[in-house]
Amino acid sequence: MADLDELALAMPLTTKELSDDGRPAYLVHSKVFCFHRGRRRDAIDPETGERLDDVLMFRVADLGVKELMLADERGVFFTTPHFDGYSAVLLRIPDLARLDRDELQDTVAEAWLTRAQKRVAKAWLEENELTGD
Repeated sequence: MADLDELALAMPLTTKELSDDGRPAYLVHSKVFCFHRGRRRDAIDPETGERLDDVLMFRVADLGVKELMLADERGVFFTTPHFDGYSAVLLRIPDLARLDRDELQDTVAEAWLTRAQKRVAKAWLEENELTGD
């Protein structure tokens, strides 16, 4: 979580808000691009049947990107019926350790790009010698 916090807050104009119980949400232009979800009926531990309280949500560019991430053979990213048709993936906090820092950085940056204003996103892409394609 420390890496996530560092990487998210390194993105331009990002702010962090904490829920009443201390769960972080990362926003750009007051729009959430990643957050730690509370317990919900749609995310259940398959072994215990308990509601998961360790789920992060990351925005993604589109449903095609979502499907690619869900197809990752490691099974790190997942979704629930609540997110059907929505451009976002879920990740359990313990699974952050299964991503290397570069992959986590890419996941955070992609999420940020979905919510940043176009001119801000374009400037960041140019500064980092990336393209928006």
